[in-house]
Order: sequence, then structure tokens, then C-alpha cells
Amino acid sequence: MKICPKCHISFDDTASQCSQCGGPLTHVNMSDNEFSNTTDHTAEFNADDISRNKVLAMIPYLMGWIGIIIALLAAGTSPYTGFHVRQALKIQVCFILITTIGTFIPVLGWIAIGISAIAVLVLNIICFFSVCAGHAKEAPIIGSLPFFK
Repeated sequence: MKICPKCHISFDDTASQCSQCGGPLTHVNMSDNEFSNTTDHTAEFNADDISRNKVLAMIPYLMGWIGIIIALLAAGTSPYTGFHVRQALKIQVCFILITTIGTFIPVLGWIAIGISAIAVLVLNIICFFSVCAGHAKEAPIIGSLPFFK
């Protein structure tokens, strides 16, 4: 497997240069833990799709449910935007579940709602900057949940 040292996008052994930045690729052994990141799906998407739909992929993290709807309507068949819509949906669904459960538990539930609101804000910021960099990384903590794959 080869990887771009600048973009950190992985390619197969036949590739000679990065499709995103055009830089040379370096050969990497799959046994290296540093590069066996299963949460980074950037290499699965076309660089042209990423550059054309980067702004649409940012909207769900900035605007919540309304942004998810806007991105779904405007993106069409963009796999890159679809990936980020699914990640934003995971964040929003988890927040709704915690909020719903937390309203029935006095004091501790209310504290959990406050903490989850802060966590949602932090996750949205992390994912937003991931989109700004042109990456398709799963949201930390909740990205590996099996729903909305």
C-alpha cells in the first residue's frame, strides 16, 4: 500500500502520485499501526467529488437538522456529502437519545444533557475541520456505531 505523506490518503501499490495534491507516494507496510486507521475513508472518494462538494459537506455540521436536509437536497448523488450527512445524523440521533432519556432522570439526566450538548458541539467542530481539510473521517466516539453506514 502507498500513502501520500502530505494528504495522508492511501492508494494501491500501482499508483505513482497522489490524486489530490499530485505529490509522490511512499510505500507503507500494513502492519504499521500509524497508517492502519480504519476511521479515515478519504481514499474511498474521488478528489473531484471532494473539491466540488466540500461546502455542502460542511453545512450539516454547522446547521444541525436543517443543514442535513439542505445537504441532502442540494448534494444529489455526491458520495462525499452523503458520508458527512450520515456522520452528522449519527451525532444528532445520539444527542436526541441522550436528551430523551435524560429528561426522565432528575438531576443526573439533566447533567448528562448538558455534557452531551457540549460533546455535540465539540464533535461538530472536529468534523467541520475534517471537511475543511478534505478528509472523510468518522466522527470520534460515535463514528463507529453501526447505524447509518
